[in-house]
Amino acid sequence: MTPDASADLELVRAAQLLESDPAAAARRAAGILAGSPGHPEAHLLLAAAHRKLGDPAAAATVLETLTRTRPDSALLQLELGRAYAAGGRSGEALAALRRAVALDAGIADGWRDLAAQLFAAGETAEGDAAYAHYERLARDPPALADARVALAANRLEAAEAMLLRWLEQVPHDVVALRMLANIASRRDDEAEAERRLTECLEHAPGYAGARYDLAQLLDVQHRSSEVLPLVERLLAVDPRNIDYLSLKAQALRLLGSSHQAVALMEQAVADHPGEDRGWVRYGHLLREVGEQARAIEVYRRALQVRPGSGPAYSSLANLKTFRFSASDRAAMQEQLSRSAPRSADRIHLEFALGKALEDEGQFEASFQHYSRGNELHRATIRHDPDAVTAQLERTKSVYTPVFFAERSEWGSERSDPIFIVGMPRSGSTLLEQILATHSQAEGTRELTDIPTLALQLRSGPNVGEPAQYPQAVAALGRREIEGLAARYLSRTQIYRPAGKPRFVDKMLGNFSHIGFIQLMFPRAAIIDARRHPLGCGFSCYKQLFGRGINFSYDLEELGRYYRDYVGHMEHFDAVLPGRVYRVHYERLVDDPEGELRGLLDYCGLPFEERCLRFYENPRIVQTISSEQVRQPLYSESIDQWRNYEPWLARLKETLGDLVQRYPVAPPAARGSTSDRGR
Repeated sequence: MTPDASADLELVRAAQLLESDPAAAARRAAGILAGSPGHPEAHLLLAAAHRKLGDPAAAATVLETLTRTRPDSALLQLELGRAYAAGGRSGEALAALRRAVALDAGIADGWRDLAAQLFAAGETAEGDAAYAHYERLARDPPALADARVALAANRLEAAEAMLLRWLEQVPHDVVALRMLANIASRRDDEAEAERRLTECLEHAPGYAGARYDLAQLLDVQHRSSEVLPLVERLLAVDPRNIDYLSLKAQALRLLGSSHQAVALMEQAVADHPGEDRGWVRYGHLLREVGEQARAIEVYRRALQVRPGSGPAYSSLANLKTFRFSASDRAAMQEQLSRSAPRSADRIHLEFALGKALEDEGQFEASFQHYSRGNELHRATIRHDPDAVTAQLERTKSVYTPVFFAERSEWGSERSDPIFIVGMPRSGSTLLEQILATHSQAEGTRELTDIPTLALQLRSGPNVGEPAQYPQAVAALGRREIEGLAARYLSRTQIYRPAGKPRFVDKMLGNFSHIGFIQLMFPRAAIIDARRHPLGCGFSCYKQLFGRGINFSYDLEELGRYYRDYVGHMEHFDAVLPGRVYRVHYERLVDDPEGELRGLLDYCGLPFEERCLRFYENPRIVQTISSEQVRQPLYSESIDQWRNYEPWLARLKETLGDLVQRYPVAPPAARGSTSDRGR
């Protein structure tokens, strides 16, 4: 039996003792934690035992620490509310219990305890409503409770089977539908999750938990114009909820209203000064609008609120011009010694310490922290390298010279989009900033519209039908392709407030959709941002990304993804010679004017001297490179990977001959936008 399985079995035995012998349950929970210090369920059981033994303060201490790393756990909020209530902290108990039922509207005990606290506070009407929720849920059969237990244990198949059986009896049970959406989200099946949540809200429009889940799901897909009405409805009922306010600020930010988002978060942290998460989100917005000094102050404030806030430390590390002090490094080491082995805080701290020690020239120690941070984060995410390779191979099999020859007259006449594709940390934000400084071009952000259109093609007509993209593209007619191009231009119009003739779409993963883009926009510019494979690879490896980029947390997987990317680009260099314009980061830094002239000529834009002063452009930059593009070009970062070369053997081996072959130029570009495509 594995240690984890042994701990889980012991936890079941301890839980059975909680009602009859809480002292024995506490001892068993403590024993589990001695061997598995980060076991969240053991912490939860220990807290419940403390409460039953008459020590609610000790219970609250355990739970407050745990909720910092698991803020979205309804069960933790429920137990925290009980601990506060037992300790006479009625206001805090109400807040925790409200969070519990907001996170999981199907948690019957949460509604019962919330009703009791509301009645005690004299809130009779709200208490009656809460108790009505409890009565309804208490009548539910054990199936949903069993499914919830399975879901909490990450036994997705078992939970799904229980829920589907229950829905055969009660087809529109909204609690079951929301749980199925949760399962779909964990499987990265965004379309299925959205379908389930939409169905949920059709039958229960007032279900705040489902509405919040849907808003979060759409936010992950950057569908901000759809997020706003959802979150506005949530705020109409709960106007001071910091999670709702943060989600609204994020939507405003992605829609280009960053200053409005800053003002919203400024008010949110004023209303919730004890929420370190709010301060961190506020700092992110300040960084994007160029207020670096204020961002540092705000991140520091988050650390005052909670000294162990890993996200605050990693946010400071992401300010590439910021250096940690000796006292900062000591504080991070201290927090590492206190953090749970697999906590989110620990992951952030490992990356932040890696950066702090890199700045001090302690490269071996720095790499150890980067490596531990990557290993811990890799264990929390899904990435299937074989699936990525297979998908790209299928794409290449569809987009052949014959395919394009048969469709040579297809697509939009418009040349508005300038697509930048490639790898993260390849100089793409710099390219976007340079182009966005041109009088005829507008910067936007990493637009998700091409992947969204592809996802819609990927979904077959029947639920659960296997993926059809990119094969489905071959079945489309000319009018359908031109209709998709028109939809793309319509969807992206909201990100073009200046109304300039051209705009930049910097969704780097669109390299996998080049064939689709060519079919829709044969006159559009497509730019491949390329950087030395080891320089690019290590720069990705040392970065804890906000979301996505799941290939970057293992050196071998990172090297494989880079190889797949290069192989994909070489395919299109052969199939569409000169169609893609490649910019090598190192050459751009070495000869900015020469590279810029070639780039602008390819895009069909006249040379403008001001593009060389891109760092004077006050536009909002929504990536981790936001500070770097506000400075003149510098070459210091080009060879930083060499400091870590002794520990990059796995990356170098996986990359193979790509290291020696770099740089690889594509065939000569076809010419400017005006004479491309037809």
